[in-house]
Amino acid sequence: MTQPARDLPALLEALDPEADLVHRHLWLIELLDWIRGPQARAATAIGHTEMLLDVLEARPDTRERFQHWWRQLLTSVDLGSLLSDYGFSARNAFVSELVQRLHHRWLPASPQTTDAAELFALVLSHPQDAHWLAALPPPLLQRLSHMLSMPSDGHHVKENPGLTHWQDTLLDALTFCTSQIRATGFSPEVRLRMDSTARAHSPFRELTASLDQMRDAWLLGQGAGQALADAALAYRQQLDACNLAASSVYQHLDAHGISVDLVFRLRQLRDRIARARSLLTCLLDDAQHQHTAQLLSHLATREQDLKSVGALIQSSSSLLAAKVAQRNSETGEHYITRSSEEYRTMLNQAAGGGLLTALTTALKFAVMALGLGAFWYGFWAGVVYAASFVLIQLLHFTLATKQPAMTAPAMAAKLKDVSTPQALDAFVDEVAHLVRSQTAAVIGNVALVFPATILLALGVQQVRGAPMIDAATANYVLHSLTLQGPSVLYAAFTGVLLFSSSILAGWVENWFVLHRLDSAMRYNPRFTAVLGAKRAARWARFWRHNISGLAANISLGFIMGLTPSIMGFFAIPLDVRHVTLSAGQLGAACASLGTEVLQHPDFWWAVAAIPLIGLMNVTVSYFFAFRVALRAHDVSDIGRSLIYKAIGRRLRTAPLSFVWPVRATAP
Repeated sequence: MTQPARDLPALLEALDPEADLVHRHLWLIELLDWIRGPQARAATAIGHTEMLLDVLEARPDTRERFQHWWRQLLTSVDLGSLLSDYGFSARNAFVSELVQRLHHRWLPASPQTTDAAELFALVLSHPQDAHWLAALPPPLLQRLSHMLSMPSDGHHVKENPGLTHWQDTLLDALTFCTSQIRATGFSPEVRLRMDSTARAHSPFRELTASLDQMRDAWLLGQGAGQALADAALAYRQQLDACNLAASSVYQHLDAHGISVDLVFRLRQLRDRIARARSLLTCLLDDAQHQHTAQLLSHLATREQDLKSVGALIQSSSSLLAAKVAQRNSETGEHYITRSSEEYRTMLNQAAGGGLLTALTTALKFAVMALGLGAFWYGFWAGVVYAASFVLIQLLHFTLATKQPAMTAPAMAAKLKDVSTPQALDAFVDEVAHLVRSQTAAVIGNVALVFPATILLALGVQQVRGAPMIDAATANYVLHSLTLQGPSVLYAAFTGVLLFSSSILAGWVENWFVLHRLDSAMRYNPRFTAVLGAKRAARWARFWRHNISGLAANISLGFIMGLTPSIMGFFAIPLDVRHVTLSAGQLGAACASLGTEVLQHPDFWWAVAAIPLIGLMNVTVSYFFAFRVALRAHDVSDIGRSLIYKAIGRRLRTAPLSFVWPVRATAP
């Protein structure tokens, strides 16, 4: 627990300019604690700063000791690196920055350091520091500048003898920052992804020369003159050109996939360009020292950001989420029916999916009959699920619950502008199309899987001379599906798993495109030597068109199979309830128990649970996918009340449009 800060007289009495480095730093930390005050309010910090200056100005001896201590402090740390590099990762990579933030958040820092960044993090560690620094009034900033300014002893003094230590530090910081911007712009990860014009006439080449011209004009003109204004303008324009060239990389990402590390590099580059502009403003146009206060306030804000792992993940993965949502939206368009013909096609595809799921149900019970351990039962059940889902995909059939996570991003794309009645009507049309499509898919799946499983079970019984599942297993199925149990909760949890598989599918497709694996399959000499040019081209097209679906189906199969086993290991009672599989299991139970099952109350409770399981599968999966899509499309406020009113109006005027395609009226 931090000890209470001493009062100002005691602090000044303890000031020792000749103390060793660590004790000078400890005194600075204690001084900032006193300035901040126990409540860390801006008014308190401003008042304490004025009090400190009043005392120092009234006591020449104390002022001399304080300025001597300040000189010792500045010569022991590198402020130029602090101003240019604070808040940026040294290795320009997401993983290294993540590890660095974890260290920064959990490991204690020592004041025994010559690293100005480590000292800054210790001195200005409170979340409110940025606020009171930004609130310092100009007269107080002038007094602080007068108290803390000192002549420079750096290498620029020969060119300008009147240079202050702060001005020399700003020039060094601009040099360091410009070097980092130039290095990032020339890195192959960034340079090779720029458009051809930006790569051929790279503004990064002339950036250092522009800075040198500006610095020479400033030193020779002592901070004024037309030559300096022209040189400063040229440097700013060069920074803008670098920013524009880096922005062209995003067009490459849109076409060829996204790397989180590359996005992290680009955002670091953008922030460094902004830092260079701030440093230049502090050097050239800061007579009132307000820009300096804003810069220090920004650095204090960055100190808080450096502790946030979540902020790093969110900022660096938002573009990847956008690409995942975009790829899913492209796939999702195929699952939305907009005409009577498409509606009937969806019913037929869903019926085919239901027929295959009946076989999946029988295979799952066969795995269960093997009596395997929990993990291996879950693993082989996952194999059965994955193989079934992939077969459904390859035969162009439909599994209803796979649709929401794909269709939600397609709908979110309609929300970019709902301010016009036309856009709002278009979105409500999509809602009607989606509900209609989901209804058709669920009905097609369930209507076929239930009787098909019964017929399959009766066929197995005819061949084996025994039911496909015994009476105990059949009763367990009825008991597990009953609406009186946790089936609805499990169905909601299954919706989360469905959503997770769609996100994984989008990520895998982005990885596939990013590494240009379809091009490698088509043109790599090893592939063409084995497969031949035409077969390699067909193979590449197949994987490019099916990689997302294969990833979604395989991942969903293993997630559904293994999740109950893993949860059981941790004594968490969570199971999977998938509407099509549940209906198939209910059919198998009916075949085993015979017509007497109709008199069993658990049967009717299970029947009542089926539509609610389907509703929760679809709703939860759609909810999470829609939220991600909204975030990816940067839709924060879409006029929800207008949308709800529009949907309600459509329900009142054309309720059947949510169930069956409405024929367009002739003009």
